[in-house]
Amino acid sequence: MRWFLYLVAAAFVAIILAAASLGTIVAFAWPKLPSLEALTDYRPRIPLRIFSSDGHLLGEFGDERRAVVQIEEVPESLKQAILAAEDERFYEHPGVDPIGIARAAVANIVSGGRGQGASTITMQVARNFYLTREKTYNRKLYEILLAFKIERSLTKDKILELYINQIFLGHRAYGFATAAQTYFGKPIDEITLAEAAMLAGLPKAPSAYNPITNLHRATIRQHYVLGRMRDAGFIDDATLEAAKNAPITIASSRRSRRDVDGDYISEMARQIAVEQFGEDAYELGLRIITTVRLEEQHAAQEVLRDGILAYDRRHGYRGPEAFADLSGVDDADDERLGDALLDYRDHQGLLPALVLSASPKEVRVFRNGEIITITGKGLSFVAPMLDQRAPQTRRIRRGAIVRIQETGDESWEIVQLPEVEAALIGIDAQTGAVRALVGGFDFHRNKYNHVTQAYRQPGSSFKPFIYSAALERGFSPATYELDEPLFFPAEITGSKAWEPKNYDGKFDGPITLREALARSRNMVSIRVLQAITPEYAQDYIGRFGFEPARHPSFLTMALGAGSATPWQMAAAYAVFANGGFRVEPYIVQEITDANGRTLARFDPPVAGRNAPRVLDPRNAWLIDSMLQEVIRNGTGQRAKTLGRDDLAGKTGTTNDYVDAWFAGYNPDVVAVSWMGYSQPKNLGRGEGGARTALPVWIDYMRVALDGVAEKPRIRPPGLVPVRHADSDYTDFHYAEYPPPQAPPREIAEIPTLQYLTDDSAWQAPPETPEVEGEASRVPLSIRDLFQSRDDGPAPTEDSVPQSIRDIFGSGPGPEPQDPPPGTRNGQTPAEVREIIFPPRDR
Repeated sequence: MRWFLYLVAAAFVAIILAAASLGTIVAFAWPKLPSLEALTDYRPRIPLRIFSSDGHLLGEFGDERRAVVQIEEVPESLKQAILAAEDERFYEHPGVDPIGIARAAVANIVSGGRGQGASTITMQVARNFYLTREKTYNRKLYEILLAFKIERSLTKDKILELYINQIFLGHRAYGFATAAQTYFGKPIDEITLAEAAMLAGLPKAPSAYNPITNLHRATIRQHYVLGRMRDAGFIDDATLEAAKNAPITIASSRRSRRDVDGDYISEMARQIAVEQFGEDAYELGLRIITTVRLEEQHAAQEVLRDGILAYDRRHGYRGPEAFADLSGVDDADDERLGDALLDYRDHQGLLPALVLSASPKEVRVFRNGEIITITGKGLSFVAPMLDQRAPQTRRIRRGAIVRIQETGDESWEIVQLPEVEAALIGIDAQTGAVRALVGGFDFHRNKYNHVTQAYRQPGSSFKPFIYSAALERGFSPATYELDEPLFFPAEITGSKAWEPKNYDGKFDGPITLREALARSRNMVSIRVLQAITPEYAQDYIGRFGFEPARHPSFLTMALGAGSATPWQMAAAYAVFANGGFRVEPYIVQEITDANGRTLARFDPPVAGRNAPRVLDPRNAWLIDSMLQEVIRNGTGQRAKTLGRDDLAGKTGTTNDYVDAWFAGYNPDVVAVSWMGYSQPKNLGRGEGGARTALPVWIDYMRVALDGVAEKPRIRPPGLVPVRHADSDYTDFHYAEYPPPQAPPREIAEIPTLQYLTDDSAWQAPPETPEVEGEASRVPLSIRDLFQSRDDGPAPTEDSVPQSIRDIFGSGPGPEPQDPPPGTRNGQTPAEVREIIFPPRDR
């Protein structure tokens, strides 16, 4: 009995000493606890966010992806799931749960270590804001003391709100609101019970239970959380079973063609923010409101994707991306099968899949934990590579890594990642505001922005600017020029001989500038540039925003042999669309801070109000009318499917089909589409602007102009109507210039210039003359016109005319200089002598 009393006394003394020691420690540590200002004045690191003009999130940047929500915005099912998984007695304990501590202590004694904790939600808040995650008794003591201090200062709901917003949940997602978007692609108030339980299972081990990388483990943890919710009385057995069986669709696999792709525009906005605010831009919660319109951005993304895939399909299947060794791997081994796809990410709905078996009639693939069977039309594109006779390196067989996409009838087809790239930009013709921009097929595959960075030859889409320059030098849309072959020997070009061709290899004889532009006749463009001189044209194009240095002053400029970006082309065509005003494309409308305070706002110059006029309104109107003719009767006729009369534009195809363009507009919207390879190479015969780029433009404009009324153009003063005798079409020319002449009826009254097909100096014409009379002898070059075949001195360099027009105009002379306003090639309008030919039968 005495020994028992001694033991009781000893225990009592030990308790007193322990309490005294604890009190001393607390008294010593409590004053050193940090201030709770970080909690009471919660200012999390909020990433930079980029929005469309109508408020849709396009992208965000920062180390921590976080969206802050109020506790009232959190669904009850999610709050219950969090409590069940992390701290069932949260609303009952004072910050520390003695029962939980006792349970953890027993578990640690049994396990012989400190493997299990008993952290409450309040303690986790303390750790996340103030402490590290190291497992020491000293840190645990501070965590407990901080938990008591937090509970004395904040309400339970506020503590839970801080936890919901601050906790790390994997995949750079901080807080449950961001996690809901990251994993399920939906706002927090739309998640289901099954999704809430999966999110609530993440705090324990975000990497291990990440549903994107390991859906199987995440599901096991989800079932545990649902069971805890049932045990806590939050749900019943029926609800538990329903939630377990509810389908879970992960955001990375659910991305569809209707999900907005704003990566390229977001990156442009990010660069602007960092330039203005430095690296702090990633943490200040800045919101950049762009000019992009959500529906048009959707359309731009979708039509560009469709255009690229249509081109890619025309050129056949190249074979699987790679092959995985599946020796000894069972089809039911999800983990090993999934490992084979870890290095392959989704691109624009083209999903990586692992082939388990393949035959000409059926292919079975593994994708994200499920086996998909593809048959019928889903195999049509790859049929040649399902044949046993196909090359082993290209044949689809077990272990092949292929791309699949879902079709409209909920079945699947095998496709491939395209190698070709494309770009599309749409801007407001009156302000320059960018309405849509897609810089390539997939930003995560190729971050190079082909809209702003790709300087490519614009081809024939550049011709309107040469014609515009010509209008300022006395030409008109009704002026006739010769569409016949040209040859420039090396001694004239200064390098190698040049023999330009038309796109179709044919020639139409005398033709008006209007028809020549509509039908994209190269010979006419070259002759026009000869007349106004390349030097004048090079200087002239600067008013449209082009960089003259990128367009050397050679005759090849007439065919768009310089370089420009789709961004520059859109700005340049806007001058025609808005009647002659220069507007600069821009993407940022407004920048606000985390509290909604406006930090910057862009107020752009507007055409007709305060934007600079760079083009005579008559010039803009005439070129616009000529570009409308391209749509009505020229290379852009396919655009007539839009059923509008206010469209104008121009196709562009460069030499060897390297670049394909279409640039066009109505008075409201300017859009430019381009297709080519990042490293320039041939697109394939026939892959010109009309076939490759124009369909993309049409489908975008169909959305951009939906519900937009047509706007007739008003003819400006100072234009005089003119009509040729053999035409019903009324055209116009500048009032200060003489009207263009109609082609004469008798070909015998004028000299005829023909064309050489071989190296001999003289030969008969390649075709029978269209009227009776002696055929002219054919000069090899301009130089030969002034040299007899048999005798006579060779011409000097100064005696050689610089253009065909000089032969029949003012004769030989010095190198042409920049002509003064109101002249053509240095001559006044009265002195200009046209080369007129009769129309050919077509």
